[in-house]
Amino acid sequence: MNEAAAGFLARLRQRKLVQWAIAYVAFAFALLQGVDIVAQRFDWPASVERYLILALAIGFFVALVFAWYHGERGAQHVGSMEIMILALLLAIGGGFIWRFGAVAKAPHVVPATAVAPPPQAAKPPGLLVAATKIPEKSVAVLPFANESGKSDEQFFSDGLSEDLITALSQFAGLKVISRNSAFQFRDSKDSSTKIGKLLGVAHLLEGSVQRGGDEVRITATLVNAGDGSIVWSQRYDKPYKDLFKLQDAITQSVAGALKAKLLTAPGAVVQSDRPPSGNLAAYTTYLRGVTEYARVNEPGVRQAIDAFQSAVAIDPHYAAAWAALSRASARLGAAYLGGAAQQQAYAQARRASDEALQLAPDLAAAHSARGYYLAYIGSDWNGAQSEIRRALQLAPHDGDAKYLYGSVLATLGQCGRAVDLVQQALVTDPRNGNWYYALSQYLACDGRMADAEQAVQTSIALQPQGSSFHEWLATLAIVRGDAKAALAAAQQEPPGPWHDIAMALALQIGPDRAAADAALKHLIAQYADVGPYQIAEVYAVRKDPDNLFKWLEHAAAAHDPGVSYLLYDPLILRYRHDPRFAAFCKKVGLPTTTDAVAMK
Repeated sequence: MNEAAAGFLARLRQRKLVQWAIAYVAFAFALLQGVDIVAQRFDWPASVERYLILALAIGFFVALVFAWYHGERGAQHVGSMEIMILALLLAIGGGFIWRFGAVAKAPHVVPATAVAPPPQAAKPPGLLVAATKIPEKSVAVLPFANESGKSDEQFFSDGLSEDLITALSQFAGLKVISRNSAFQFRDSKDSSTKIGKLLGVAHLLEGSVQRGGDEVRITATLVNAGDGSIVWSQRYDKPYKDLFKLQDAITQSVAGALKAKLLTAPGAVVQSDRPPSGNLAAYTTYLRGVTEYARVNEPGVRQAIDAFQSAVAIDPHYAAAWAALSRASARLGAAYLGGAAQQQAYAQARRASDEALQLAPDLAAAHSARGYYLAYIGSDWNGAQSEIRRALQLAPHDGDAKYLYGSVLATLGQCGRAVDLVQQALVTDPRNGNWYYALSQYLACDGRMADAEQAVQTSIALQPQGSSFHEWLATLAIVRGDAKAALAAAQQEPPGPWHDIAMALALQIGPDRAAADAALKHLIAQYADVGPYQIAEVYAVRKDPDNLFKWLEHAAAAHDPGVSYLLYDPLILRYRHDPRFAAFCKKVGLPTTTDAVAMK
């Protein structure tokens, strides 16, 4: 070693540059780890960490310069100027973190054109539900094509797609579209760009499933929705018994391609709808039930119940199947039954949720099922609120739980918070007509009548035959005092009980009093047992408070789920200053106050 090199090394040791470098790198690494944890918890964008890394890289060289020029006799002396420079660097870095952190935490507010209509719709139905900028870490799992050659195997390929949706939803900062919206593009001829815009995602996961005997072949492709390019693609040929391993392999590959990390939020637990025993027969039967339930009609609900019952018969420890059985039984009773049959369905719903919670206390679906039962059957809204909050703690990205929580808060008279939660839920299910319908009701309660009408028009555009959508549109017209518009909307309600209810309501503010009286008489004759709450609404429109409160009492006695509308119902709330209103609220376990705006 020559004399110059030796002298240089001596100066390095004197100025402790190596120690400074090691200490700075250790500090930077610890800081980045801490920021990474906070960024995941608050869903900060990746740009926060990029800017911080850039600031730390600049700071590294600044620190070495300070060490070199102030390293006299092995001691460093940093003056006020250097302190100001370091403080400025920290301030700039902190500013970046604050700026982008604030953007990430701000609520999503989107213009009406952000959500496009379905292909058959003539009018754009969008409303305040998706981010104006599609996040890079976002994906929709489209229904995998069934290439087994058997139409009755469709449930299997659909089930695989849904399993991938559930699995990918466990990753922090990854927006995953729910089944309801993604499956609307089955066999779609639309371009990947159009589908990506309609769903608000940057990527689409497509594939096919071919099941034959003891073998299964799955092809999966991750597509960049913006330009249709393939990000990742793989074909798997595996024994059917390795199905769960195969699903996990696809999930990890997609998550890796999107650079997503598992949830680290406090209290979050990885969720799964698989049987803990790994029993494929039980799982396959459960998938059939999920597919039937998604039909959203009485035959579908009944067949789903049969499938879920078969699944738990095969594997009595299958908590997800018990939770699904509870939800399906509760829906059957509330939407399609009355009398003793209804009570039997409710009892089954309670027993099934008990089983699910006992078997898997950390299963979000079990807590959602219990919350659904308590809210719509047990009239225990505070208990329902507690259960659904627990579901959200376990699964923070669960859109269904957010929607349920919003509906419970609306029932408790907290319409402003309900609007926020349903809008959050719609981000991952942007084509859910039922949720837009509920959003419309909560917006009306919040005094945002124009937005409420736009939301219900969206629900109609997405589901033209949706039950009670036009009835609610008629109600909004009644609130405005527009008899002509109310009748026109009521006439468009599909045939059935809600058509009769809509007509009875609309006719009450029209000029034909004989028709109004006849419609009410028909309603009482046909639906006194199953629709007493709606009869009370008709009397509210007729400005007959005595009969209004009489029929509310009938509704309470019949455990009519309609009572849950009380604190955001613009028709009933016209009488909230009547002493009987507060007395009725106390009787059914509701608060006596609501944040609903004043009703006419």
